[in-house]
Amino acid sequence: MSRVLVVDDQSNVRRSIALLLEQDGHIVVEAGSVDEALRYASTEPFDVVATDVRIDTGHEGVALLRDLRARDRDVQVVLVTAFGTIDDAVDAIKAGAYDYLTKPVDPERLCITIRRAAERAELSREVRHLRAQMDERDEIVAVSREMRHVLDTVAQVAATDSTVLITGESGTGKELVARALYSESPRRTHRFVPINCGGIAEGLLESELFGHRKGAFTSAITDKRGLLEEADGGVLFLDEIGEMPLSMQVRLLRFLQGGEVRRMGETSTRRVNVRLVAATHRDLEREVEAGRFREDFFYRINVVGIRIPPLRERTDDIPVLAGFFLRRHSVRLRRPMEGFTAGALELLKAHPWPGNARELENAIERAVNLACGPILSEADLPASVTLQAQTRARTVTTDERERLLSALEQSRWNQSRAASRLGMSRTTLWRKMREHHINA
Repeated sequence: MSRVLVVDDQSNVRRSIALLLEQDGHIVVEAGSVDEALRYASTEPFDVVATDVRIDTGHEGVALLRDLRARDRDVQVVLVTAFGTIDDAVDAIKAGAYDYLTKPVDPERLCITIRRAAERAELSREVRHLRAQMDERDEIVAVSREMRHVLDTVAQVAATDSTVLITGESGTGKELVARALYSESPRRTHRFVPINCGGIAEGLLESELFGHRKGAFTSAITDKRGLLEEADGGVLFLDEIGEMPLSMQVRLLRFLQGGEVRRMGETSTRRVNVRLVAATHRDLEREVEAGRFREDFFYRINVVGIRIPPLRERTDDIPVLAGFFLRRHSVRLRRPMEGFTAGALELLKAHPWPGNARELENAIERAVNLACGPILSEADLPASVTLQAQTRARTVTTDERERLLSALEQSRWNQSRAASRLGMSRTTLWRKMREHHINA
């Protein structure tokens, strides 16, 4: 059943409309003023609002329309008035009204209009929900051969229950890959439960993962389910597993071997069905050699290994990622942007991005905030990007000057022989000597 808010300062008119809509199967709430309508709209969602145009002799109905549409773009507003003109109807539709009816309202037409408006509201919410789901899937933006290989691996192993270890530098999108494994697997109807192993103290990590019984320790004032139980049937994502203490590695290894969970302070166990996906920016093989990570646990979680290459190794992805982040923050910040200048894209592709995609997104968000026009230029990019490009250019220039001088000195300043050494024509050598202010 759809929810309808009826707004009219005449109680008899308001009540008659409400009764008619209730008989037609809607849940109806009545408001006698704009303030009352806004109060209701702020506390509960409505599919349709049927409001008089003139409330308290004014034109508050149109203002209410704009306010409601600003709060909820899915709600449909039907304006009702006794003073209808063609111009008023056109203005109402322009302001975002679903329809415009004149009093006395024909009951059948009112019911049909409200039904169709409710269907429009439901369709609008469904479309927005589907778009949000598509945006989530599209967050792995990749065209490079390296990332296509990663996504192919995800597609191959998603349907299995094998543990997966995702490795890569910070900011490369390890959690996105983990969520892709989950969303493409049969476990997607259950929960995806993430936990950052490096963000929780060692004493609390056991309680977070395995749960505890009331009184198991000082602050355990109630029974608590652990995340392994919360993820039953789904996926537990252990981010930064390289930070996990050795004692916890032993407990998780036992769980992986038996599939049973024992809460702290209890003697009985519970069987759970959880797929583990782990991620780390550390080199776990070196951690094993250094004694900071258990070898048996490493091999147990590394059944399938997926390495996400850093952004500097897949520069083909930089323009498409930059465009994706530009669209995202353009919408979020309500600053319409159309793209990049060629020079800006060249700078973005040349930057090494030590913070990977996360750093790139931050740079684009900053640029969108500060841009003077709809096209992002070199001047809009952060100083860290532009200054590093200038430094690289100076380095290249210095290196070239030193090569020219070395060739000239070895040739005793004979320009023909120096040009031959450098593999260029004498004219090109002469031009480059002028560019670098080398006096023959």
